[in-house]
Amino acid sequence: MTFPMIALMFVAAFFSGAVNAIAGGGTFLTFGVLTLAGVPPISANATSSIVQFPGYVTSTLAYFKDLSKIWKEALILGLISIIGSAGGALYLVWLSDNTFKAMVPWLLLAATVVFAAGPWLKPKNTGERHAANPVGIITQAATSFYGGFFGAGMGIMMLASLGIATGGDYHRLNALKNFLAIIIAAVAIVVFSAAGAVAWYHAAVMVPGCALGGYAGIAVAKRVPQTVLRWIVVAAGLGLSVYYFVTG
Repeated sequence: MTFPMIALMFVAAFFSGAVNAIAGGGTFLTFGVLTLAGVPPISANATSSIVQFPGYVTSTLAYFKDLSKIWKEALILGLISIIGSAGGALYLVWLSDNTFKAMVPWLLLAATVVFAAGPWLKPKNTGERHAANPVGIITQAATSFYGGFFGAGMGIMMLASLGIATGGDYHRLNALKNFLAIIIAAVAIVVFSAAGAVAWYHAAVMVPGCALGGYAGIAVAKRVPQTVLRWIVVAAGLGLSVYYFVTG
């Protein structure tokens, strides 16, 4: 890789971490820059999961107190997420690069639409909690399958599915979402690593950038409206969708 490409990957990872800390959607940036760097689509998707992982951990630690109050729901939905994520990751590595490449623009477009609709998909802060119900468990299983398979826009999808599954105020749902994201990403990483699908050199360049971006995102959140960042991510998602439709 050339130095300009290494620099671009680091910068993309930095902004990915910052965007994830504020509004979500950083996968659009990491996946996009990895494919531009010449990484095959499946490997780019697998490597993007590695790059995003540290941000999930730090976000969960920030919500530890909220998470400790809902450990039963976290345990049940965590087991469901392990199964779903494993299925999605195994399905991804089973596909050929050409097949997945043909799916990428449609996946990006769908994820962009979900991300853009995020404010309307977030559950209301009713404060009403209930035990995990069958419909919510099935919805979370489907979301975790998608998270293991691709992952872009997963956070918004999971907030919606958890609102159905357990209810509760936004902060508790966000704590649960971050915890389940760790599980989904960890399972996918194990599968991808075992399958030899991770571009470790690229990951080594990008992980520090993503971690720094996640830390900086807290400061940025105080200065830049989330709506602005959300539409920047939507524009990136639409641009990548068009790019992959044209090149694919």
